[in-house]
Amino acid sequence: MDSLSQRINALSPSATVAMNQKSRDLQAKGIDIINLGVGEPDFNTPDHIKEAAKKAIDNNFSFYPPVAGFPDLKKAVVEKFKRENGLDFIPEQILVSCGAKQCLANALLAIIDKGDEVIIPAPYWVSYLELVKLCEGKPVVIEAKYENNFKITPDQLQKAITPKTKAFMICSPSNPSGAVYSKSELKAFADILLKHERIITLSDEIYEHINFAGGHETIAQFAGLKDRVVVINGVSKAYAMTGWRIGYMGAPLWLTKACDKLQGQMTTGATTIAQKAAVAALTLNQQCVEDMNKAFRRRKDMVVKLIREIEGLKVYDPDGAFYVFPVVTYFLGKSVNGRKINTTTDLCLYLLEDAHISTVPGEAFGDPDCIRISFATADEKLAEAMRRMKEALGRMK
Repeated sequence: MDSLSQRINALSPSATVAMNQKSRDLQAKGIDIINLGVGEPDFNTPDHIKEAAKKAIDNNFSFYPPVAGFPDLKKAVVEKFKRENGLDFIPEQILVSCGAKQCLANALLAIIDKGDEVIIPAPYWVSYLELVKLCEGKPVVIEAKYENNFKITPDQLQKAITPKTKAFMICSPSNPSGAVYSKSELKAFADILLKHERIITLSDEIYEHINFAGGHETIAQFAGLKDRVVVINGVSKAYAMTGWRIGYMGAPLWLTKACDKLQGQMTTGATTIAQKAAVAALTLNQQCVEDMNKAFRRRKDMVVKLIREIEGLKVYDPDGAFYVFPVVTYFLGKSVNGRKINTTTDLCLYLLEDAHISTVPGEAFGDPDCIRISFATADEKLAEAMRRMKEALGRMK
């Protein structure tokens, strides 16, 4: 008997999680898989952050925290927003959650009713579409292609807005493309959104510090728009803390209160020990962030160079995050060892099973022309992975 709800049946599994599991299954069989599909830094959490967590354990931070987060962490987030983004929040406008993904889910569940439209530029992070569907909203996807550096235009945004539009989601730096919107590009979006009071903008800035463009810009900076923007961030990417599960949002007070009420019925608060570690991450020496960013830039330059040496691939040199998103249409429709490669899913499975490289198909991100490659792994592994890829793609006819 199938007693599952329509809601869960309509939900698609995460492609990034699924490919990661396939990689682990092959690794468990003793196969040397180079995982370029995982969306997390390969660095260990910096020692001073781990020390703060150990201290929190010794100090018995083992009881329920406030739903919205410990006061010292909310204060640290307020100071971070002011220091790095020029944004003024009060602690009551901050909500700490179990990762940035929960922040997104909270905000969408709080504002989206059945049939409300949410504008999502593609390529998009795999969970955006599914979270909107979970809220019974309607995703309105705008295509941002390789030819425009994976960025949408103001005209595309304007044309997508209807009386049913309730939210606009933007991710800069972008997962999966690495595109970064400039201040002038965001200002053009803000000018349009200011004319529509009903639209809430969800700005996913989790990759803020992995930036090769010379500085991060937020759409919340523009006068009049901040009270209609949810700024979402966290410690996962910048501080190599993916497993600690700490995300946070700054939002209009009415929306933060609503998300607080929702979270109180779902997860209550984020883990106490992880919250204390996050305080250290946000307030202590930031050299670790700079050092990791330098490593990501070096790896990015190497991977882009090696991909451009593979005949048939086209690649945009990303301005942020730790992904490249090459166009692979040259290989679609070709065959190898009697195996027809029709889609990027087919191609990624071939690369996994034959070349032992894990990547993620572009279909999962709303772009069936590309595959996502993470360069958040050691330089020597990246060089070997690109060698394997070049060899495997060269066998296709």
